[in-house]
Amino acid sequence: MNFPKMIKIRQRFTGPVVADIDGTVSKQLDSAGLKQNVKPGMQVAITAGSRGIANIHLIIRAVVRELRQMGAEPFIVPTMGSHGGATAKGQVEVLESLGITEAFCGAPIRSSMEVEQIGQTEEGMPVYVDKNALAADGIILMGRVKVHTDFKSPIGIESGLMKMAAIGLGKHKQALLIHSHGVTGIRDIMPKVARVMLARTKILCGIAIVENAFEQTALIEAIPTAQIEARERELLAESAALMPKLPAEEIDILIVDEVGKNYSGTGMDTNIIGRLRIQGTPEPQSPRIKYIIASDLSEASHGNGLGIGLADLTTQRFFDKLDFKAMNENVITSTFLARASIPIVLESDRAALAAALRANWGVEPEKARIMRIPSTLHLEYLYVSEALLPEVTELPHVEVVGELAELEFDDQGYLPKMQHHP
Repeated sequence: MNFPKMIKIRQRFTGPVVADIDGTVSKQLDSAGLKQNVKPGMQVAITAGSRGIANIHLIIRAVVRELRQMGAEPFIVPTMGSHGGATAKGQVEVLESLGITEAFCGAPIRSSMEVEQIGQTEEGMPVYVDKNALAADGIILMGRVKVHTDFKSPIGIESGLMKMAAIGLGKHKQALLIHSHGVTGIRDIMPKVARVMLARTKILCGIAIVENAFEQTALIEAIPTAQIEARERELLAESAALMPKLPAEEIDILIVDEVGKNYSGTGMDTNIIGRLRIQGTPEPQSPRIKYIIASDLSEASHGNGLGIGLADLTTQRFFDKLDFKAMNENVITSTFLARASIPIVLESDRAALAAALRANWGVEPEKARIMRIPSTLHLEYLYVSEALLPEVTELPHVEVVGELAELEFDDQGYLPKMQHHP
């Protein structure tokens, strides 16, 4: 089979960048009035999730330093629901893979899956909190605000500090309860659990992080506890405006070099690929992609291949890296089982692409609309096939940075990994 020629393009996104992490954190904590609430000797828990957030290790280290200057004794608490195989050891390993270590951040990590109940929602759902965080004299809630990969909220609360409070601090037990209600749980019940958490725990402030389209830190903002919910709504809108997207709506085949939890909680960002795979929930109207090939699983995912079910084809390489225990724990907790379904497994990228082209009815292989990206998080540099070139180059933010060339596979039939930078 003749494969179409591909060419490298660049999308030029715009957005703010935080250049001075330490200075920004210091100013923000001061503006949130933290010094008035932190006394010498206080034990302060800092939440740390499992997402691949830009500079997260630097931001946590900066918060640790500020707290120590106030005389406090900070420590880090993994706040990631069922991730890391829903074990204390596994969650520490996830943090370490993100650069969040005791040595680097200058604070101990206290990891436990044990929780204590602190109340319940009006509807009667118990609200649980990580026992280490609950025992602290104060908690700093930290997380990235962005559009969620499972739902669109009518109240503007999706992925952010409220979710970190409810599902992160609530650990695996709370995550199971909330996710047992499917989309209703994370969309409607999660904010109610978070409100109980904000009211009944010693959360000193929230630290919201927003990223630009280049996966750079665009904003770091310390928010007084009473203002977290209202401010998060505003930040969600700002985050949505900065999000990148694919430069075409109609795509025959999308090749994703790497799927991974460090790129999205769903392995591939559903907002980018236009797929949810949630029973009873309609699929997004765009982009419209006929076939997605998941080429490989990131090392940072530690075998958790959640998101493979969003693809139509994958490779033996990807399949061989799967840790079914870790992946199944995560997907069963979420209840969105299709996202861990195994698609057709081919021996290589070459075989997967050939199969997708064969199933692309009525389109000659040389005329197929193919796009290739490093991951759904990295969309600045990507490849498009010759058939897409006239359309994408009409976009004002797109420039061609390569030449049309044949696809080159290695001896095993795999494409060389793309770099998400020049």
